[in-house]
Amino acid sequence: MHIAFVAYDGMTALDFVGVYDPLTRLGTMGFRDDVSWDVCARTERVAANAGLELVPDAVDEPLSGYDVLVVPGGFAARDLAEDEGFVSWLASAEAERVASVCTGSLLLGAAGFLDGKRATTHPDAYDRLAEHCEVVEERVVRDGRVVTAGGVASGIDLGLSLVAELTDEDTRDAVATQMDYPY
Repeated sequence: MHIAFVAYDGMTALDFVGVYDPLTRLGTMGFRDDVSWDVCARTERVAANAGLELVPDAVDEPLSGYDVLVVPGGFAARDLAEDEGFVSWLASAEAERVASVCTGSLLLGAAGFLDGKRATTHPDAYDRLAEHCEVVEERVVRDGRVVTAGGVASGIDLGLSLVAELTDEDTRDAVATQMDYPY
C-alpha cells in the first residue's frame, strides 16, 4: 500500500502530521510490511503555516500511483482551490482512498472528489465546502472512498480511522495506545 501525503506552502502543520503519524506507524510498528509513503508536492521545499519546512520525496509527479491520498488543510487551501495547476495535479490521483483534514476538503472539492458526496471541514469553511458537496458537521465523515475530517486536531482521528480501515480495530487501538492518544 503506497500513501501520498500532499504538502504545500501554507498548509497547517498539524493537519499534515496528525494523519501522517498514525498511518506511517502501520509500517514503523510492523503491522503491515507493504506500507510505503511519499511526501508529494509541486515544489522542492514546502513551508507550513508556521515556517516548518519539509523536503518532499516526489516533486510535481502525477499522483496516479498511490493507493491512499491524504490532503491537509490550512488557510492557503482556500487560494489553492482556485489554482488550476494544483487542482489538476490533485485530480490526477486514482487512489482507492482519498482523505483530507480541515480545509483540505476544499481542495478535494475543487478536484471533483466530493461531487455527490457528504464531507466535513473546519467549521469556518462550511459555507465554502457547501459549493462542492453536502456538508456534515461531524469530526470524521466517510462517503465511499472519500474520508474527510473537521478542524485541525481531527487529523489524528482521521489517521486512526484509516488505520482501522486498512487493518482492524485492534491495530488502531494499539497505535492509539503507543501514541498515548485517548481514542
